Amino acid sequence: MSDWHTATVTARTPSADGLTDWVLDIAGTALVGAHAHPGQYVHLRLPGQAAGMFAIASPPAPSGTRWEFLLKDEGPLPAALLHLPVGARVEVSRPEGPGFPMEKARGHDLLLFASGSGISAIRPVIASVRQERHAYGRVTLYFGARTPRSFAYAHELEQWQAGGVRVVCTVSQPGASGWQGLTGYVQAHLGEEPLEHAVAFVCGPSDMVQDVMAQLRQRGVPQSAVFLNY
Repeated sequence: MSDWHTATVTARTPSADGLTDWVLDIAGTALVGAHAHPGQYVHLRLPGQAAGMFAIASPPAPSGTRWEFLLKDEGPLPAALLHLPVGARVEVSRPEGPGFPMEKARGHDLLLFASGSGISAIRPVIASVRQERHAYGRVTLYFGARTPRSFAYAHELEQWQAGGVRVVCTVSQPGASGWQGLTGYVQAHLGEEPLEHAVAFVCGPSDMVQDVMAQLRQRGVPQSAVFLNY
């Protein structure tokens, strides 16, 4: 079986400054049902371009044919993908990586950390939690962005809160935006609640990931309870 499959671009919608919600139709391919775990990623490629890795931003669906991605307008491949018209064809690999182990979070408080486009891997976790909200303890999303206009899926944040996910947003470069919320990095806003029995899922730049893991260790969360999606 080929490692590459052909999918069709079906939609592209601005999600935040420099970020675009981008959708592929995988109907009729062997990819249907291949997305098994929130946080998994695929490789995308175009002729003449090196392949790139992108997290699937929609939740696993056994018979689903729509895969969402959050593309950052940075680098030659994302730029080329964003310029494709609806109906264009793209080569896609099968999902890779372990994703986030939802089964290890069941019965525990769950801490979710995302910075910038890293929210694309955390978004399907939130969808999975909301499908079985009773199976988890307190669920908190710590979501960081550079500016107030850089929060992807901003229109979904209220839905997530209404679905039992506490959302803590923080901006690292508020400037003259008039932002009245938290500032700084996500790892600075853990609060004082006990975390010893919590499980954490983290996605973002490597320095943010390392800082979050260090903060969690200081708060009593063992490394064995902290998970990345790769």
